Amino acid sequence: MKRKIAVFTGNRAEYGMLKPILKEIALNKKLSYQLIVSGAHLDKKFGRTIGEIKGDGFVIAGKVDITSTGDSLFDTTQAIGKGIISLGKLLKMLKPDLFLVYADRFESFAALIASTQMGIPTAHAEGGDITEGGALDDMVRHAMSKLAHLHFTTNADASQRLVRMGEEPWRIFTVGYPGVDLIKAGDFTPPDELVLNFKIDLSRPLVLCTQHSIATQADEALKQIDPVIQAMRKLAHENIHIIMTFPNNDAGGLRIMDSIKKKSKQCPNLSVFESVGRRNYYGLLNICGRVGRGVCVGNSSSGIKDTPAFGCPTVNIGNRQKGRLRAANCIDTGYNAQEIYHAIKKCLFDTSFRKHCSNCRNPYGKGDVGKRISKILTEVPLTLELVQKKLTY
Repeated sequence: MKRKIAVFTGNRAEYGMLKPILKEIALNKKLSYQLIVSGAHLDKKFGRTIGEIKGDGFVIAGKVDITSTGDSLFDTTQAIGKGIISLGKLLKMLKPDLFLVYADRFESFAALIASTQMGIPTAHAEGGDITEGGALDDMVRHAMSKLAHLHFTTNADASQRLVRMGEEPWRIFTVGYPGVDLIKAGDFTPPDELVLNFKIDLSRPLVLCTQHSIATQADEALKQIDPVIQAMRKLAHENIHIIMTFPNNDAGGLRIMDSIKKKSKQCPNLSVFESVGRRNYYGLLNICGRVGRGVCVGNSSSGIKDTPAFGCPTVNIGNRQKGRLRAANCIDTGYNAQEIYHAIKKCLFDTSFRKHCSNCRNPYGKGDVGKRISKILTEVPLTLELVQKKLTY
């Protein structure tokens, strides 16, 4: 009998990382998947990206509403509580043998609380990383690691960090970053299609910008996005093509969305999208790094983890990704329009820096993550020892 692997996704970025894993589970004759879709995938304000999942051909076993009704940390706590209850009911019905969640989102946190408290063996991907910049990511990620029974990390530093946190080494597998699987396989929109759909002129520089709110600084969201928009508008008036996407559905995110909508109006060369979709996003990074001349800008983890595989320069704004392992293609800036502007210009026009970026070492592995995780999920013994955790310190 096949092992049933329930897989949770609540966000566009995390779904992209789960895709190669889902694909390998589906191909594995000893496994079957039960895909649970939630969060921003079901929220029209944030792109309702469930369409992308269906377009990829994955069967959805259940939908769970964990959308935050407002724009504050109080609303986030309400969503987590609601999500735990709803997910508990769905997991009771699905009866999976193993449960897989990714990263550090509040939706995934709710999912992992539900599964571990029901005694379901739970695997957590991307634990052990560090982001010290004021987001709740670190606290949530480490709490998820302490609850999870298996760990799939993206790098050796993260694995050692989990050991120092008291996790038993046999539970930890350094598998790499799943996004590299997709990039290695060329699983992204080709340049000619993007040129048509996004009206891109490959002879012009391109800026791909995503700025998220920081949950613990939600009241600072407008102050933080304002210099970013100033820099984007200035660059747009210099005939540089700007593509901005909306932030995640975190506290403060709606305020950023409203500001982008208002201040991007009637600005030539500046296009705004709720979500471009994972395949288009990777395709745009490919243009920025390999095909044309571009740069990734903002404070998304993608700017740190995905760009090295494309040889794409990145400008990381603010402290949201502080402490995260990164390659040599990254320039850090504060919330200052001139500083952001000059960093972007360096990434676009400094030939030696761009060459340096194209040859930089990627600290997140070389791919085949989906196959590795699928194999582990097939072979791990489903024993009492797996769900009864011990601390090593």
